Amino acid sequence: MQKVSFLQYGRKFYITDNLTVSTTAKLVSNSIWGILRGLESWSQLFYFTDDFSEVRINATNIVDFPRFSHRGLLLDTGRHYISLHNILKTLDAMAMNKMNVFHWHIVDDQSFPYQSEKFPELSEKGAFHSSMVYTKEDIALVVGYARDRGIRVLPEFDVPGHTRSWGEAYPDVLTKCYSKGQPTSLGPMDPINSATYKLIADLIEEVQEWFPDKYFHVGGDEVQLDCWESNPELQKYMKENNMTSSQLHGLFMRQVLPLLGDKVEPIVWQEVFDEGVPLPENTLIHVWKYKWVAEMMKVLKSGYKIIFSASWYLDFIKRGGDWEDYYKADPRQMVSSLHNDTLINNIVGGEACMWGEVVDDTNVITRVWPRASAVAERLWSAEMSSTRGKGELAEARHRIEEHACRMRRRAISAQPPSGAGFCVGAI
Repeated sequence: MQKVSFLQYGRKFYITDNLTVSTTAKLVSNSIWGILRGLESWSQLFYFTDDFSEVRINATNIVDFPRFSHRGLLLDTGRHYISLHNILKTLDAMAMNKMNVFHWHIVDDQSFPYQSEKFPELSEKGAFHSSMVYTKEDIALVVGYARDRGIRVLPEFDVPGHTRSWGEAYPDVLTKCYSKGQPTSLGPMDPINSATYKLIADLIEEVQEWFPDKYFHVGGDEVQLDCWESNPELQKYMKENNMTSSQLHGLFMRQVLPLLGDKVEPIVWQEVFDEGVPLPENTLIHVWKYKWVAEMMKVLKSGYKIIFSASWYLDFIKRGGDWEDYYKADPRQMVSSLHNDTLINNIVGGEACMWGEVVDDTNVITRVWPRASAVAERLWSAEMSSTRGKGELAEARHRIEEHACRMRRRAISAQPPSGAGFCVGAI
């Protein structure tokens, strides 16, 4: 039995999963999560005979382990509401692909479907419709369903940008944007209004009760700095304090991060790091923007750990076969020139991101799967060889075709991954 050392978010642990299929089958692991992954591997070893009259399994021995500890999928339910049925279906598919983090980007500018008990007005006024909300019971169902499949649920409440839906109920916590001396719209959260931080603090306290994960994603991306720069009150504040709008963003994040408390560790989008905000040493930096190699090197040399998504945006879609681009993208290989295992291992994993502008219940499953399967395999398996990359890609092409059919037989409506083909016995 092989013993493999890993670093998971800085803590060393060991995985010793061994699956043997002979006249009897035996699965050995030192964790319940390893057992779950091993059972998934075992189920995927079954295959049809050529005439589809029998299901068989070959004798084999597998020693398996994940290369990255954070293997995630982001699902955006703020741009379009995604039903509980399809969220649970997504978790089923994630388990089939050995992903272990469901990043729930639950609210955004367009809607606030989180039904808060402390602040019911947020969803009453901010959700698309009263039927398009997630209650405390809904969230408990998702968290429990995910846990039973070895998946953590990571909540994201993105501040100070992407918050216009908050303003439907609490307009005073948002900044008034000006043009030619007149207010025109509401923009990011108001960074000098104490009511802003009170609302965030009380909401975070509730969210942490409902989502037990030790990580909390506070966002921090795509803040409309020109709105802050247009606001007379903020202009005066920045002038009096000799600050730029970027520094005002930093001030906001410095105020928000302590609200998470000591038991929760923060995740932020890379802009927060880029703007020089002092961050706790346990902060995970979520890299998503262009020039990601230089960005990752900068973050790693600063001592922080990385979650990578820059190459894995599922809302970008091409005509067939775009999974190959996802499959070839390996964040550790991208910075392997550092020749420093400690730094490279601080890329703890990554996430495929399904942003919600053009997906809803009618197409979300087919858009995600099996394209996200390519990301899942990249995060689980060994890196591609520099000498036989084309051969490995050809082998992966066969696997993803087979896996798409497997998912369809298990009621996951995976789209064709590459082109012409067929699935027998599938939905």
